Order: sequence, then structure tokens, then C-alpha cells
Amino acid sequence: MDNKNFAGPVGSELNINRRQVETVITLLDEGATVPFIARYRKEATGELDEVQIMAIRDLSESLLKFDTRKKSVLKSLEEQGVLTGELTKKIENSGSLPVLEDLYLPYKPKRKTRASVAKERGLAPLGAYILNNQQEFAAEAAAKYINPEIGLSSTVEVLSGARDIIVEGINENSELRSELRAYFEKYATFSSKLVKGKDGEKDGLKYRDYFSWSEIAGRTPSHRILAIFRGAEKGILKFSISIPEEDAFRIIRKYILKVPVSEKKCSDQIFLAVKDSFKRLLAPSMETEMKNLLKKRGDAEAIRVFGSNLSELLMEAPLGEKRVLAVDPGLRTGCKIVCLDSSGKLLKSDTVYPLPPVNRLEEALKKMQSMVEEFSIEAIAVGNGTGGREALSFCRSLNLGDSVIIASVNENGASVYSASEAGREEFPDYDLTVRGAVSIGRRLMDPLSELIKIDPKSIGVGQYQHDVDQKELKKSLDDVVVSCVNRVGVEINTASKRLLQYVSGLSPRLAASIVNYRDTKGAYCSRSDILSVPGMGKKSFEQGAGFLRVGVSPNPLDNSAVHPESYHIVERMAGSLGVGVADLIGNNTLVDRLDPEKFIDGITGLPTVRDIIDELKKPGRDPRLEYSGFSFAEGIDSVSDLKEGMVLPGIITNVTNFGAFTDIGVHQDGLIHISQLADRFVKNPMDIVKVNQKVMVRVMSVDPDLRRISLSMKGL
Repeated sequence: MDNKNFAGPVGSELNINRRQVETVITLLDEGATVPFIARYRKEATGELDEVQIMAIRDLSESLLKFDTRKKSVLKSLEEQGVLTGELTKKIENSGSLPVLEDLYLPYKPKRKTRASVAKERGLAPLGAYILNNQQEFAAEAAAKYINPEIGLSSTVEVLSGARDIIVEGINENSELRSELRAYFEKYATFSSKLVKGKDGEKDGLKYRDYFSWSEIAGRTPSHRILAIFRGAEKGILKFSISIPEEDAFRIIRKYILKVPVSEKKCSDQIFLAVKDSFKRLLAPSMETEMKNLLKKRGDAEAIRVFGSNLSELLMEAPLGEKRVLAVDPGLRTGCKIVCLDSSGKLLKSDTVYPLPPVNRLEEALKKMQSMVEEFSIEAIAVGNGTGGREALSFCRSLNLGDSVIIASVNENGASVYSASEAGREEFPDYDLTVRGAVSIGRRLMDPLSELIKIDPKSIGVGQYQHDVDQKELKKSLDDVVVSCVNRVGVEINTASKRLLQYVSGLSPRLAASIVNYRDTKGAYCSRSDILSVPGMGKKSFEQGAGFLRVGVSPNPLDNSAVHPESYHIVERMAGSLGVGVADLIGNNTLVDRLDPEKFIDGITGLPTVRDIIDELKKPGRDPRLEYSGFSFAEGIDSVSDLKEGMVLPGIITNVTNFGAFTDIGVHQDGLIHISQLADRFVKNPMDIVKVNQKVMVRVMSVDPDLRRISLSMKGL
């Protein structure tokens, strides 16, 4: 089915005009990427942003899968010869997967059940009799079915078999299941408790808040859902999702019981069936559905938070093209040091021992000072791992003056890069320690270009990332990386193939081809040169050209976000002012004289013209903030140095729904609980803090055994 058929439901769900939805779906089907549509097709979409476009993409894909499942169910029912006009209508009108599966449940091929055994023994008519004659005595009707040869030796066994049939019928009642499901979703209690015998386990202490926990499932926040699920996965916690049995019985009886319960009558048998059906079939089924619903909700929120944190990290302010000396701290094995030129090329590597237990301080000082002088070093990047604070202090003792920036760099994932295919490919002749140091240095220069080489799950800005749906996590994080890369833009003559593969329209294979062409033919001199790359078609060029920069091009537009398809607009603008294109770019006095309305034509509308004018004012503008330095408090190097009431500088390393983790330089992040983020009520921590934000915090408490540090930003 054409995805455009879902434009109506998608538009209604997202509150977006149907025409806009149809346009987005058409562009996506034609191979356009989300960044390209958001940036260069604003007239067509009505200026929808990336978030809206991705929502349209995801929801239309979800509806397509649902539609495919409907067709599969209809085909199965038709093959079984049970498909009626009424059933077809119900299935076609079903609005959710659970409702669809409820309708299919009575006909779904299943293994042998107690009900199917009872039917084989001929008890289906008795089950129907009990349902339809609830004022009659069940035992009298059951006596006719006694047959020891097939395992029915008494009325007790006969009635038990008939109830099994009724029980299955209750379980397969789609209207009943819908009402019961709605009740579970609104009122079910989510409870957890400690598994007996696990209270002494050290790992179990992490879950002590949930040793005896209970709350309404629909109100449970995502981080708590995932924490309890992880505790259960580790065998430390047990959890249940339930409603009071009497509430369930009341709902079920409404659908099946016609008269008051009376002992020995059919109504009594039905009541027994009601209890059995709920306890044995409906309750486990609803609990599983609720577990899946909570998991999906918890995953979605955790993935959203992870993506937001990753975006902040990737968009961290770059130091820029500086000559950098990078230090990967080590104690016994020494500190690996590397020198990089302004493009990130490795010039020299060595090892120094300025820290205990080896402590060859004088030799280390001479080596470092010599390298700083030899390569005209402008900045020193020090990894923040073990020995990081000590190495940072050592570097500051070099007394290099204000001309050399000395910075602590988060090295999460650097070891992953060192052992990765990317690391081996870039530095086949160097060991892991050199690669790690290079990664630290490059992170200071351009965090985005370096961090995209590492699996985001190794960067340390998510929670429960190994517990959530890995396919959905990868999709979301890939969207984040693609968005960030294209927002910043990529210099084609220096970019790695791993950075290029995230550019709109470029596949890993085409990215490799771009680099190979550059290595053999030399630097690209214009955007039009890109069309000469083997495998570069018109569609790929259209999608990617606006995000690729060619700094050496004689045409300044090639180093801007103006798409080549709009160069003629800029030429018209320059001509209207009697100047050349080069004279117009960056000259705000001239640009401000332009009337956007005069440059609208049959293809280019006002949104694009305005974007072009904004770009002309600041061509090739990097949307990231300018780099600013940061220092931890001197003399506070370990958890043992902390005292309650201390006010310290810190850097936000991870933001969750319950607060923010903060590095204060003691090799153990502290937590600013959501209640301690501000002097006012905070609903969402991301409204107050972002990853990599520099903050001042007060130490509230320290638990050395659990290595827990509680911090506050209140009053600061």
C-alpha cells in the first residue's frame, strides 16, 4: 500500500495538515533525506522541521506495518473459511494491534489446550447449555455426558471440561479484553520486591529503593520502569502488574453472567469459570501486555533522553584548528603523549612518567616542554580517566603561560575507538595507547568529527542503553548523528569517510569513494567536482551538496549552506545591487538592502530566499558555541576530599528524567536530583541543564561505600 494512504491518520495524530504529510511521504519515497527536506524543501512542506518530518516518517512506517498485519490476519481467516462480512469490517476498523489480535485470537492456530481436549470429548454442547441456561441445574445436564472410556467418570470431571471451554471463550471475547485492558492501563498496580536470599548481595543494594515498591503502573516514570526491569533481569527483584481480582470479576461477569450466582446452578459454574479464566489466562495475558507497554514507554523515553544528551555532546563547542598536544593519563604504564597539527594529523608520540609510582618528573618536564616548543603547541588536551587530575596538574606546572590552553577532555569511549576498525584503519602502525591519545586531542579540536567514529552507547550519556530496544535505539541515535553532522556541515577536503557517510545522501560506500578520489586526484576545487566521483549520481549530489563545504573553491558559495540549485538566486541578488557575488557575501550592509519578495519565483519561495539571505550574512556559519575553558577546584581530587557544604565547579555529564550527573573532578560523578536543580519546581531537568554545561554545585552528602555523591544547585 502507498504510504500516502496513511496521510490522513498521520496528520490527525500529529496535528499536521494532510497535504504537508503527503508531500513529506512523497519526498521520502523519492529518496530525500530528513535534513535535506527540512533545509531545502521548506516551500513544499510548509516549513516543517526535522522533528516533525521524522515523526511523519516513523508513524507512516508504523501504520504500514499495522496494515500489513491486518492483511495477514484477513488472509488467514479467509483460508480457514471463517471470514464473514461483519468480522472483516471489525478487523478493517480496528485501531490498534491489541484490538486486532483480540479479534484474531479465537481463530489463531494454537497448540492443544484444555478447552480443545474438552471439545474433542464432545463437551462443547454442554458448555453452550451452561452459558444459555444459567437458571438450570448444571449437574443434571452434565450427567448425560459421563463416559469413563474417554476420561469422563463423573459429573465433576464433565463440568470441569465444560468450564474449560467457557474459560477459553471468556478469554477470547474481544470486547471484554478491550475493557479489561483499559482498566489495567488506568488502574493496574506496578509492584516490586526483593527476591528471597538476595538481600545480602552487594549488587542488590543498587535496587534497595525497590525492595518493597508499589505504585500505579500508568504513572511510573521511565527510569523507574527500566530500573525495576533490570533488577528483575539480574534476579534481584520480582515484579507484578495487577488489579484487584474483584474488579476483574465484576468486569467479566458483566459480559457473561445473566442471573445471580446460585450454588449448583449453571450460574455457579460460570462464576467458577470467570475466576479460572482471569487467574489462568486473562491476568497473565494482561500483565504481559502491560509489561510490554511499560517497556515500550520506558524505552521510548530513555531513547529520547539519550538522543538529546548525544546531540548536546556532538554539538559541543570545538576548539578549532589548533596545534594540540594530547595526554592519555596512566600511572604504572606512564602517560602517552601525542602531538597533532591543526588538521589533526599525528606528528609525534612518546611516553612520559610524571606520576607515581614511577614518577620520573624531571625527564617528563623536559620532554613535554621540548615538544611544546618543537611543534608550536597551542593547546594541551588531558584525558579525564584514571590519573587525569594529576596529569592536568602536571601540565599546568609546565608554566606555559596564557598562550597555551590546558583542558580536561572527557575520554569516554576513547578506548573503544582505539580497538575499533576505524582506529586500526587510521593508525595501523601504532598501538592502542597512541590511538587513544590522538582521539583525546581531536575531541578537543572538533568533538563532532571524532565522536561519530564511536558507538554512541560507549560515550556515556545514556542510561539503560543496553536494556532498551536496540533497533529503535540505533535508529534514533543515527538520526541524531545525521542531524548534527548536517547542521554543522562538512569540509569535503579534510573529512574522514566515517564523517562523510552521515552527510545527507551519502552511503558508506560513496563516502569511501569520495575519500579515494580525493587521495588519488587531489583536493576538490569546487562543488561541481564532486559529480566526478565514481558512483555519485545526480540524486546523491542533490541531497548532499548543500551540506558539503569546499573551502578552497574560487566560488565562495561553495563554502556556504546555499544549495547549488539556488546559486542563480544569489547571482540575481548581487546583480540587483550592481556587485559581484563575492562582494555580497558577508557584507551585511549590502545584504540588508535586499528585498526577499523580489527574488521569489515559480520554484523558490520566501522561506528559501530568507534562508539564503541569512546565510549570506554569515556564510558557512558553525552553529556550535565558541570554546570556553574550564577548571576543577584545586585540591579536590578524590571522593575522600569532599566535605558537605563545599561549593565546587562541575560539568554536566549526563541528564536523566530524575536529575543530572555531574563531574566535579573526583573520578566519580555526583547526582543533582531533579528536586535540587533549581529554587523552583522542575518538571524536566533538560529545561535547566544540558550535557557539557558548566555549573556550580554544593555537596549535600557523600556515601563512600556506595560511591554516591549528592549535589545541589539550589541557591547558587
